[in-house]
Amino acid sequence: MTANLSSTRTRAALRTSARVSAELLLILLLLAVALWLLGRTWSVVWPLVIGLLLTTLTWPPTRFLLRRGWGPALAASTVTVLSLLVAAGVVALIAVPVASQSGDLTDGVVDGVQKVREWAAGPPLNIGDAQIDKAFDTAVSRAQDGLGSMVGAVVTGVSTVVNGLVTAVLAVFLMFFFLKDGPRFLPWLARQLPGRLATDVPTVAARGWDTLGSFVRSQAAVGLIDAVLIGLGLWILGVPLVLPLAVLTFVSAFVPIIGAFFAGFVAVLIALVSNGLMDALIVLAIIVVVQQLEGNVFQPMIQSRGLGLHAAVILLAVTLGGSLAGIVGSLLAVPVAALIAVIWGYVREQLQEPPQDPGTDEPESGVAAS
Repeated sequence: MTANLSSTRTRAALRTSARVSAELLLILLLLAVALWLLGRTWSVVWPLVIGLLLTTLTWPPTRFLLRRGWGPALAASTVTVLSLLVAAGVVALIAVPVASQSGDLTDGVVDGVQKVREWAAGPPLNIGDAQIDKAFDTAVSRAQDGLGSMVGAVVTGVSTVVNGLVTAVLAVFLMFFFLKDGPRFLPWLARQLPGRLATDVPTVAARGWDTLGSFVRSQAAVGLIDAVLIGLGLWILGVPLVLPLAVLTFVSAFVPIIGAFFAGFVAVLIALVSNGLMDALIVLAIIVVVQQLEGNVFQPMIQSRGLGLHAAVILLAVTLGGSLAGIVGSLLAVPVAALIAVIWGYVREQLQEPPQDPGTDEPESGVAAS
């Protein structure tokens, strides 16, 4: 006999579904408004983000000086000046040679792509010229579209060189104030907020700051190790453009997963053009070994799984960030995902039911037993 549906339960389920749908729509609307406001205020938010990232790198030496009895202003000023000197030294020692060899690097990539194209046309693949031309033209078209959107984003966000300099200067000044007054910010924020917000917001902010600092410092350390090991391998094999490739490896480390593939692809292409197929395969093996060491040894040791994000979540975050905001989105995708995970973890802690005392059930069980 077929059971009939309960009209009461059906109406209750429909009401529950409608209420949940309305709540989700309100949440999505709130997120859309927040993203719209973020876009409208990006000229202010972007220097703030850069200042925070720089602060995560420079806070450890500042904290060291503060613990040695230095005043906040003196410690922040000293670290800021030293950071600017280090940045200028990096530009003088690395960026200038990289810029001078950038043309050779571009020509090497183009020659490498052409050599791969010629190899695919021969045995054993025997891919026809028409197929190669179609795939090559599609890739070039997509690259041009991506470059055009990237240039458009840069032009939109920073319309002139003066605006770029103002952004950099503002980020440095924000870094100085964060270093100087950072420890006093959370107590001040707690005094301004009412009720539970005075506890919740500073707690989430402190956890988010620890997570952001862990991400930036660990990525910098891992990127430096990758750049040194891969650069050393390229130097031993006699591959040209070692310094630009090492710098590209270091910078690409800040874009997880995708950055490693891109830097490795460029290094293998340069080795293929300059040294031949055998050295290119050796370079590929070196990159694979270094990436395995990074994923299984360096990253766990340095990062200690501090972000708590699965590799699939990182890949999806980087892909989504790149599709929404280009290179900037790819760079910020992982720390944003980590901050969202921090907020979600704190919300779950607050929503959990308090642990039940096992002793509370004993009297009832005793009565039942009697």
